[in-house]
Amino acid sequence: MNLISKKFDCIIVGGGPAGSTFADIASQNGLSVLVLEKDREIGVPVRCGEAVSDKGLRIFHSVEKEWINSIITRIRLVAPNETAIEFDLNESGYILDRKIFDLALAKKAEDNGAIIKTEAYVNGLIFDEDKVVGVTGEYQGESFSLTAKIIVGADGVESRVGRWAGLSTHVKLKDMESAIQKTVTGIDVENHIFEFYLSRNWAPGGYLWVFPKGKRSANIGLAISGLYAKEGKSAYKYLQEFLNRKYPNVSTQTIIAGGVPVAKTVKNMVTEGLMLVGDAAHTVNPMTGGGIISGMRSGLLAAETAVSVIKSGQNPTKKYLQKYEKEWHKIGGKNHEKFYRIKESIFRFEDKDLNRIADGIADIPENKRSLFKLFSIAVAKKPSLLLDVARLFAGL
Repeated sequence: MNLISKKFDCIIVGGGPAGSTFADIASQNGLSVLVLEKDREIGVPVRCGEAVSDKGLRIFHSVEKEWINSIITRIRLVAPNETAIEFDLNESGYILDRKIFDLALAKKAEDNGAIIKTEAYVNGLIFDEDKVVGVTGEYQGESFSLTAKIIVGADGVESRVGRWAGLSTHVKLKDMESAIQKTVTGIDVENHIFEFYLSRNWAPGGYLWVFPKGKRSANIGLAISGLYAKEGKSAYKYLQEFLNRKYPNVSTQTIIAGGVPVAKTVKNMVTEGLMLVGDAAHTVNPMTGGGIISGMRSGLLAAETAVSVIKSGQNPTKKYLQKYEKEWHKIGGKNHEKFYRIKESIFRFEDKDLNRIADGIADIPENKRSLFKLFSIAVAKKPSLLLDVARLFAGL
């Protein structure tokens, strides 16, 4: 690598939305930034359902038309007894084209001065006593050792960077969803509706989704609890059974599979000279499994701390980097904990409970239905969770 002799302010391992957001903010503020991405292209392969909210996305960027496959204004929930509940969303959402979106985030960081290298494989950390000061790896057939003031792990679930630094990134089996998704064509779906199927027969300990992408295409996938995945029936088999029954004539364009951490945020998001962001820090919403916006938020907050520490001349020790942790828990972490507690309750429901909830919502006039009322009915017998729901939707 031609950068062997260069010392950076920040080296980021991973070029997804969290890593690129960190790179963008840090480089905007004058830091020297290097992003090392192991895959050949940023945004390939696509690793999620591609759904985001308009409000969440606008925290970071104005919405570009080319990023969007479809605009979502309604939600449909299908109970085990096939009762379908529909209502308008309080705010619109989008199904992204992740390849275009991820590339746009990376290009924005590059335009601000960040250097991005793909097919760069990081295989270890460099330490000065107990402090992380660099990374080792391979690029274009050559080994490299690079140093930086701060190393950022944006390398996904059960982050190797975090583990190498001594941080616990392990996810309990009950908090790891086994997920699979097919992008299919030749399907007739309504392009403005998120559709979710809830049943232990369809996706035990999780849910199944149909996300329209326009032009008679859709992402159809599901996530099941790791506790069920170990029992012999795979996520793939659950998905194929659903497709055979509901959409037998569609054509599969792509298929992706992987683990989704529906867990609490990692106990320590930082250590000496190192920060974790995005999936590596378990910032995925534990209720929905969505991680794009929360990952970008963690990248933003981590970058702001890094800029503050480096520009003030402070030594980037755990003590100073913990400002990022505090900001995360103040801005997003409290809601994360509430979503986790609600998830723990709802994902244990039997199908009869899910049918009860659907019947309760069906009795409410459509113009008065909302996610708040849905969750309130779902946890009606758990007063402590009712308080969590109220606080979530009040923004507390």
